[in-house]
Amino acid sequence: MSASLPLISTTERRNRLGRRHRLAPSARATTVGEAADSVVALHATDAATVFLSTRARLAEGSPGTVEQALYDDVRLVRLLSMRNTLFAVSTELAPYVDASTARTIAAKERRTFLKHLDEDGQGLDAEWLARAEAAALDTLDIRGPLTGSQLSAAVPALRQKITLRRGKKYETEQGVATRVIRLLAADGRIRRDRPRGSWTSSQFRWVHTAPWPAVLAAEARAEIARLWLHAYGPATEADLKWWTGWTLSDVRKALAAVGPDQVRLDDGRTALVSPGDTAPEPAPEPWAALLPALDPTGMGWADRGFHLDAAHRSVLFDYAGNIGPTAWWNGEIVGGWAQRPDGEIVWRLLGDPGRTAEIALAAEASRLSAWVGDARITPRFRTPLERELVA
Repeated sequence: MSASLPLISTTERRNRLGRRHRLAPSARATTVGEAADSVVALHATDAATVFLSTRARLAEGSPGTVEQALYDDVRLVRLLSMRNTLFAVSTELAPYVDASTARTIAAKERRTFLKHLDEDGQGLDAEWLARAEAAALDTLDIRGPLTGSQLSAAVPALRQKITLRRGKKYETEQGVATRVIRLLAADGRIRRDRPRGSWTSSQFRWVHTAPWPAVLAAEARAEIARLWLHAYGPATEADLKWWTGWTLSDVRKALAAVGPDQVRLDDGRTALVSPGDTAPEPAPEPWAALLPALDPTGMGWADRGFHLDAAHRSVLFDYAGNIGPTAWWNGEIVGGWAQRPDGEIVWRLLGDPGRTAEIALAAEASRLSAWVGDARITPRFRTPLERELVA
């Protein structure tokens, strides 16, 4: 049966990355929101990733351009969402990410924290938590953006300490401030604002904000699945389940609502694309990219075989499966890069993509160096090649 399905070759899949992920020069985005939407969401666990992933997809702009979108215009926001991971998404897409994924995570986080309060035995409960949250929000309304430590200093309830795993070998005492702030953020009642320090810092200030407009969860999951298929298809049910962290049941219901088409891959496997998205896409011009650690293009599938040689995985990923900084040529990972302490951008090929690729990557390294300026980039999750390059 699969032989009669439309064929989407590995070359076609790589061509799609250049255009749909806005990595080919002619396809680059004109706004930060367009850059984020092209991959549905930008990984934001590492503050620098949001900036560097956007940079790779923007026709023009600077770190200040991304800061303006995040903190002044608020066109891009960070949400705890897919795979219980922090992502940055456009404000247009945020209600769908919130309803499809973040609501479930927030509810689980709250149940877990209330269980810890109960086990602590000091009488702290849901009513106490509600008062602590209200006090935090009132303080932000009065004093404006505050860091977590500033907010904790201003709100006595946030200086409360509880004991986890009381009486057990791993008993620990923990302050509640981080957990309460995390809950408020997960519920969409506060958001991360401009950090202390430079754009590479994760010491965010917090501001009071309104929760996202309500969207039905099933409707939201269908919309996320539709957008993801357009950006990452051809892909599989397993890929979508991995990327979202949804249950298999929710994945299947979302795909059924989208009604994807089936296609055949080079290796004979069957994959899914958006409805009607089976025609070949014009190849973009040759393109090179230096993408940061955790960039979505490297983390979009459970199976990355079409753009990554399995022999290179051990040096480009850490032990937990987080991808490090990568060098790309025409939709394929061909090496990695790093920034040395003196600011120099260095990169290494893991094969021989040819002289044209080397010239293009050297130009991209120069472009990246100019964009970063005096900032220093150290990925939160270090990988063998990145460590070796900065040694």
